[in-house]
Amino acid sequence: MIRPLTSADSYRGAVFALVGFCFACLLTPVALLPAVPVHRVAGRGAQLTVVLLVFAVSVPACGFLAVFRTGCVRIANRLLRTALPVPGPEAPRPDRAARARAAGWLLAHVVAGWAVTAAALLLTLTGLLLVGSWLNGGDRVQVFGLPVTVAAGWSGAWTPPAAAAALMASAWCCRGLAAAFRTLGPVLLGPGKEERFAALEARLRAMEQRTELARELHDSIGHTLTAATIQAAVAAELIDADPHGARQALAHIEQSSRSALDDLDHVLGVLRTGAASTVPRRTLADLSGLLERVRSTGTEVHADLRGDWARVPAAVSREAYRLVQEGLTNALRHAHQAPVTVRVAVEDGRGAADGAAGDWLAVELSNPVTSSRGLRGQRPRPGQGLSGLTERVRLLHGELTAGPAPDGRWRLAARIPLRAAA
Repeated sequence: MIRPLTSADSYRGAVFALVGFCFACLLTPVALLPAVPVHRVAGRGAQLTVVLLVFAVSVPACGFLAVFRTGCVRIANRLLRTALPVPGPEAPRPDRAARARAAGWLLAHVVAGWAVTAAALLLTLTGLLLVGSWLNGGDRVQVFGLPVTVAAGWSGAWTPPAAAAALMASAWCCRGLAAAFRTLGPVLLGPGKEERFAALEARLRAMEQRTELARELHDSIGHTLTAATIQAAVAAELIDADPHGARQALAHIEQSSRSALDDLDHVLGVLRTGAASTVPRRTLADLSGLLERVRSTGTEVHADLRGDWARVPAAVSREAYRLVQEGLTNALRHAHQAPVTVRVAVEDGRGAADGAAGDWLAVELSNPVTSSRGLRGQRPRPGQGLSGLTERVRLLHGELTAGPAPDGRWRLAARIPLRAAA
């Protein structure tokens, strides 16, 4: 029975009721303006009717405004501990049904807030009045319009329990108000159809961005760490026989690690801020640097790069770079220091065997299949690079194959149309 007196919900409900009461007080001058001439003509009954009608119209009208709806959501989240989504500046305009529900919420808040505030104040003042009259030697007081005699001494000792009961009733009113409006919040202030659709689109965009960042992190960091691991193994083997070669390998490790840290800082920065990436991504124009880094590990790379990269759309160029990077990373992992052949060329579709029209970008990597174990006899861990590459190429309306070729080599090949992706 006494729990509401110590519950935070009771005091939140009291403040919530007071907010509705204050809003009603702010609208009182607006309601009294048209009621003044009515009183001179039709009397107090008609004046009260006009005041109530003005309140019944003006309060829901405020609820139809987007700014009032946003304010109601913020107040509910703050005082009632609800978790309603707050409409942002980029949120779509709420539909008529959502605004009507917000108008109903505001009207209910004002009416219930006025009633609960009046009841809580009346109960609290009544309890204080009873105890005060008893402590002052007794008196005859009005309690809810009824005359009550408070005697002095032990005859009036019933007043403290009565005052406590009045305080508990006041707390129960405030707590009940908070519980009722916490239940009504999702119903009356919840997002409308257009807002739910916009929120779903925003979540999908965020998921796509995070998936893209995961791909970027896998491709860039994975490639750099693989190359650094191989270079460290080379440095360990050459540290006694060829100190100069070992120092070169260590220098390449430092350079690769710095590049990996830059990529990692960029991705983490995007994840923290949630902003889209504005840093230029690597394209086919950066292939020469990629190939040189792989050659620095001691791996022989035969490159055949043909075509005008200016004809390649930016999206295709970026994904082709990632495809080559992933293929080289897999070759370093699974066929350490085996020669790798890289071919990237712009092809004319009119001469293709399948008769496809339009220009294509062909990317092909192959290397001998040496062993199922990687560097220093360690079995390579399965990754998600090929599945990510397949998804990238499919989004560009291309085709990708990966697996052992008839000549005994491992072959990764992709063909991406240029016109469809432009």
